[in-house]
Amino acid sequence: MKAFGTVHKYGDNVDTDVIIPARYLNSSDPKELAKNCMEDIDKEFVKRVKAGDIMVAGKNFGCGSSREHAPIAIKASGISCVIAENFARIFYRNSINIGLPIIECKEAAEEIEAGDEVEINFDTGMIYDRTKNTEYKGQAFPEFMQKIINSEGLINYINGK
Repeated sequence: MKAFGTVHKYGDNVDTDVIIPARYLNSSDPKELAKNCMEDIDKEFVKRVKAGDIMVAGKNFGCGSSREHAPIAIKASGISCVIAENFARIFYRNSINIGLPIIECKEAAEEIEAGDEVEINFDTGMIYDRTKNTEYKGQAFPEFMQKIINSEGLINYINGK
């Protein structure tokens, strides 16, 4: 499984309240959530993001509340993968549960810049910055997690879809 897209870059400690502000939690519809994704930190994000794009951030991405709405909003916005130095543990698990690929890689998180074209091989964990012609070794998903992501989430995986 692979992803390829343009990078949207953010810093450290991007919390779930910034990813999808609490004022929009009255909906659980992914398309509705996507319309407001990242608006408190990047008002232009929803206008710029395209299907397949990649989000890159620093440390502790997804900290804050345990709401599943945050990874749902990111995935529904078109983001194909989030790369960060590390993730808040509950965000990490929620992402896998809803089928949003995420990869931890400190070097990639530090060196990849907004606008770079990046390709990711989920089977190997390799991240290729095609703009800068650099590569990074991220943490590959174990096989069972790849199956969950390929099934578009844990519920589909359990139901054999």
